[in-house]
Formats: sequence, C-alpha cells, structure tokens
Amino acid sequence: MSPLVTVDEVVRTFRRGTDTVRALRGVTLHVEAGELVALVGRSGSGKTTLLNLIGGLDRPDGGEVVVDGNKLAALDDAGLLRLRREWIGFVFQSFGLLPYLSARENVGVPLRMLRTASAEREERVDELLRAVALDGHAEQRPAELSGGQQQRVAIARALAAKPALLLADEPTGQLDSETGRTVIGLLRDLVHESGSAALVATHDQTLVSYADRVLHLHDGRITVPE
Repeated sequence: MSPLVTVDEVVRTFRRGTDTVRALRGVTLHVEAGELVALVGRSGSGKTTLLNLIGGLDRPDGGEVVVDGNKLAALDDAGLLRLRREWIGFVFQSFGLLPYLSARENVGVPLRMLRTASAEREERVDELLRAVALDGHAEQRPAELSGGQQQRVAIARALAAKPALLLADEPTGQLDSETGRTVIGLLRDLVHESGSAALVATHDQTLVSYADRVLHLHDGRITVPE
C-alpha cells in the first residue's frame, strides 16, 4: 500500500528583499497511514514551510508532493480546497480561530463544512471540548480565552472531522505539561485507532517520545534517514 504522504525532492525558495532564502533543499520523506511522525529542527529550518506544502497551502518550486494518491501539482485551487476540507486537519501556531465564533462554534466549523447532521455534530464537539478540558468555556469567544485555551480549541477543531492526515505546527507550544500530555494522547489515539496519520513539527520532547518516527530537518534538508 502506498504511503499516505510522499514528498520527493521538494525545493522551496523565497525572495527576501534582494536575498534568496532556500527554505527547503530537496526534501524527501514519506508518512504511512497509522503513524505519528515528529518533525524536529531549529526555528528557521523549514518545518512550517514543509507542512504548508504538504497541506496544499503553498506550492513547491521543484519536486513533488502526493497526498492520499493525489499529486498536488495536478490540482487546481478548488481541488486543493476540497482535499483540505475532506482529508486534512491543521493546527497552526497562530491558532487561526474565527474571532466572532464561540469555542463550540469554532470546533464545529469543519463538521458544518462537511454538512454533518446537527445532532452528530454537537455530540462530537462536546466530546472534543471535554477531551481538551474546555467544556466549561464552550460559549466563550477567542478574545475571552488565554493563549493556551485558544490552542486547545484549535486542536479540537483540527480533530473534529477525524481527518486522514493531521498537520500540526507546535501543537503543545502554549500548553502546560499536563494538558500537553492529554493533547499528545489525543493525537496518538487518532492516529493509531483510526489508521490516519500525523506529521507534527515540535520542540516538545514529550511529544517526540510518543512519536512512531522522528525526522530531523536542518537548513532545509532531512539530516537523519527515515
């Protein structure tokens, strides 16, 4: 069976004033269904850029990205949107919550987009809010929550539709150690029980210890063999 994610010799460069920044320099990796892969490396090593390319939020300058058999270069914007909506869950460092929606409504957004029945949607949202210890804050908007609480809402939202692929950028970065362990357990359970996959950029050594595999990114290159 083919890997859920294949990245083959991917290159990405950016212009910064008169300088050229080589964010990724021929990255090759794969992620199998049923595994949690930790992506580690210093800030600026290319972790976020790589997640954005795999999630179809950006396009490489060279190489190929394949997600669940779909060559991303062959998809137009509508196709990429559909792939993200139906198959991929994201956890961003910036949270990306909708400020005018409550925590409950933010978590339910992916399920609304998939036209999930109301009763099923509410049951799933309640389950996730309990899992991240936010059931007492369900009606609060992001501005009324702390950074750590907003991070937990973002994680619950990413897990809501039980995605085949979860892409997470420092998902435990603003969480205390106990809540971080709870979230890591949620991620691991999602992957191992549902046969989905997760690629998680992190500096959290507890999360790394839970991973099935660890990839090291240094100056835009994978430096440790898979």
